[in-house]
Amino acid sequence: MMAFSWQGVLLLSLVAAVSVYADMKLDCRPGFVTVVWTESRSQADPSLFRLGNCFPTSITAREVVFSVDFNDCNFRTMVTGNQLIYTNDLLYISSPDSSVLPVIHPVVCTYERPKDWYPLIYDPVFNTYGEGDLVFAIRLMNDDFSGPAKSTSFPLGSFIPIMASVELMNHQPLLLLLEECVAAATPELQPESNLYPIITNKGCLVDSKISRSKFEPRENPSEMHLSLQAFRFALGKEVFIHCKLVAWDPIGLDNTKKACHYVKDQGWELLDNPAYSNLCDCCDSSCKSRKMRSVLSGKYCICSIPGLNWSLLLI
Repeated sequence: MMAFSWQGVLLLSLVAAVSVYADMKLDCRPGFVTVVWTESRSQADPSLFRLGNCFPTSITAREVVFSVDFNDCNFRTMVTGNQLIYTNDLLYISSPDSSVLPVIHPVVCTYERPKDWYPLIYDPVFNTYGEGDLVFAIRLMNDDFSGPAKSTSFPLGSFIPIMASVELMNHQPLLLLLEECVAAATPELQPESNLYPIITNKGCLVDSKISRSKFEPRENPSEMHLSLQAFRFALGKEVFIHCKLVAWDPIGLDNTKKACHYVKDQGWELLDNPAYSNLCDCCDSSCKSRKMRSVLSGKYCICSIPGLNWSLLLI
């Protein structure tokens, strides 16, 4: 924890040092942001600026402009109390032999938390849950998903193997889906809980856009394996992962009943049949709900993984 705090001091000092050479204007709008960086150092090359992983929208000899959506450029999303916060870093990539110092400047847009943003995850049930003749479960696993995890502590950046399952008993065959997952520092979710979105928008693994998190190939329709990369959230505290599990008619997949993860340089991919990855197109906008065809189409569970810990790995 001390290493993390010291890193923050260094970052703030660097930002203070470069601010005398530049001016940044930030225009936060619904869904997108415009960043204008005016650079006074004559040796600086404006084309070397990046916002997250995005290139400038336009450049002049002294000015760099980014006009981008929050779904792009690896923006990070954080929910704190009644605020919805998008954060990123404006970077100047300087070569080792350059006399121009690199730049790391935070970009933060804060909005009032939309009333309809709340995840569909309340009153979580610990570990397992029964719904009629279905029994849902979610648990931590070892690295190859062959057995339960021996520890609940994970270094920052390592993978957390998570298995969700449903025991069908005498029920008709159903496909298990993870519809929503969030991380919180509390065992029960409340409207004021600080949240980190993992899966949103009816099955979109949004964390995979900014990390190496992914769904693993299915071995059983009634199970899902998620490799979640430990992210920077509530360091030094227990973290609770709350998920909504859905058991659904396997022939009834659509853009509201799906499992999608983001593949670098390819885009969104449907876990169960990449040929139909167009069902994931709405992951960058809004995946609209539709009415259930019948009460037999799907059943769900609100389940939680309690008490995870992760920290910075010092090498």
